[in-house]
Amino acid sequence: MARPKPQRMNQADPKRRPTAVSRSGNPAKAAEAAKAGPARAARTRLTPGDWIAGARLRTLPLAIAPVALGTGAGVVAIADGAWHPTRFALALIVALALQIGVNYANDYSDGIRGTDDHRVGPARLTASGLVKPKVVLAVALGFFGVAALAGLALTVITQQWWLIAVGAVAIVAAWFYTGGKRPYGYAGLGEVFVFVFFGLVATAGSAYVQALTVNLEAWLGGVGVGLLACAVLMANNLRDVDQDRLAGKRTLAVLVGPIAGRILFVVFMLVPFAIVGALALFYPTAVLVFFALLLALPACLIVITARTPRELILALQLASFTALAYGIGLGLAIAL
Repeated sequence: MARPKPQRMNQADPKRRPTAVSRSGNPAKAAEAAKAGPARAARTRLTPGDWIAGARLRTLPLAIAPVALGTGAGVVAIADGAWHPTRFALALIVALALQIGVNYANDYSDGIRGTDDHRVGPARLTASGLVKPKVVLAVALGFFGVAALAGLALTVITQQWWLIAVGAVAIVAAWFYTGGKRPYGYAGLGEVFVFVFFGLVATAGSAYVQALTVNLEAWLGGVGVGLLACAVLMANNLRDVDQDRLAGKRTLAVLVGPIAGRILFVVFMLVPFAIVGALALFYPTAVLVFFALLLALPACLIVITARTPRELILALQLASFTALAYGIGLGLAIAL
């Protein structure tokens, strides 16, 4: 009776996609790749959707909220109550362009460092190999350029030339978040960056270009939206905490641990509503902003009980829309 020929273990199958083991020869890396899931999905064709995903649209409410709130605070500080829509539009362009620029810069920097090789979220442009790193960098710099031009226009209109220095510092801070040899985003300072620049600076700056002064409403509102931006970042980093630890990225979530990180998320989400309560004493319609708790409270519950990355992504989205409702709602309450 003829024996069946034993199958060769190393025989190539043209229909079989190479696994992480065959590419790296390292079983440990294969396990990491399996955990990474979608971030390691192999694709060869670039689509417009990839660029849209790279812009990370779910973070854009964090750019809109402080500008809306700051503009509302600025309007109430103007003697005749008239606002400057052109200045509002330019401030919004600055904030949006900076946010998108930061997102593409993070894609580039994390990609070339290999950090995104371990992430569990959607694949990034650089890490996936779909786009050359220099192209992603050029796009990031392009958006920083748009922000700089809009900021320069604001400077010319207001004749406040010192604003150029503020804009330059914001762009430099955006780059070194994950760029450079020692990015501060890798040292647990990411929340400090978003609180300062997407909270205080964006809100106070939007108020200033309207009224050429910054009132208490703008500072308090800046604290509120800044904390909500910190919550969004915390949700993102809690999702990737194990992978970031593996990659050597020491986010605040990595430094304090998942349990403390979840508690901080709740604090970041709820403290801004104490500010709403204080402002409602002077602007009664601000109580309507408490309806944003319909988004904030489920986000807190999800983060406290989450067991999967998908749940944390949902919490991130809810937190982002909470910030949008908070900024627009409180800005209108103050202005009207």
